[in-house]
Amino acid sequence: METSSITYHKIIRVGADGAKEVEDCLAIEEPLEIQLAFMASGKRQGKSISVTMRTPGNDPELAAGFLFTEGIIRSKSEIAGIRHSVLDENRVLVTCADGFEPLLGSLERNFYTTSSCGVCGKASIDAIRTRSAFTAGEDQLVVEKSIVQQLADQIGRHQQVFESTGGLHASALFDLNGHFLMLREDVGRHNALDKLIGAALLADNLPLSQHVLLLSGRASFELIQKAAMAGIRIVAAIGAPSSLAVQLAGESGITLAGFVKKDKFNIYTGQHRIRSI
Repeated sequence: METSSITYHKIIRVGADGAKEVEDCLAIEEPLEIQLAFMASGKRQGKSISVTMRTPGNDPELAAGFLFTEGIIRSKSEIAGIRHSVLDENRVLVTCADGFEPLLGSLERNFYTTSSCGVCGKASIDAIRTRSAFTAGEDQLVVEKSIVQQLADQIGRHQQVFESTGGLHASALFDLNGHFLMLREDVGRHNALDKLIGAALLADNLPLSQHVLLLSGRASFELIQKAAMAGIRIVAAIGAPSSLAVQLAGESGITLAGFVKKDKFNIYTGQHRIRSI
């Protein structure tokens, strides 16, 4: 567990046996400013892209994932480096590769993003529909029903900070046989997924078309959009999907399952990829 992800606070715990002072474990929430440096018209340019409320940890992955899922960058090769500010650990600078100018016209959002809403400030629904670099086509992806039912138990075993605080969202990646591959946590559900996708981007593992994504909570429009950007074709959520999430999943050729539990789950789109139903 990253010690920077949690803090401790004295509280009064009230129960049937009365009230007592105890020390509670809290998930840290702090702002992260993502800055971009690039060459344009022969001059070095710098731009503040976003400020998001996040749980510290995996910040370079978060920055890379955010830039990728927003359509500002398309590949790892467009990034020359990512580093924290020497003066402020809540600022991270992404330097673009020589000869690459980022697609800033695709970013139509306010610079402030809360931990609960990743698309606050978007100009319109059309602006949110960032075009994926990985076009959905015919595939033979199939996952067993029993594997989907096992995912919820698996994510619980790997959510280390959630186990301590109860206050974080998670995004986890599995192969088609249900083997756990990677998990990222954050106070913001969109940040957790950006960290996961950013890790895959920096490891040159995109697209994630042969994987299953599990969301620890509900499936929102933006999370499905981010999954589509990463080429993910199967998404399962422990919570409910929104109507726009279901619509986008259908349009993007994504299999979307919700309310995933040991004994049951709902399939909203792409039922052909779930076997034994």
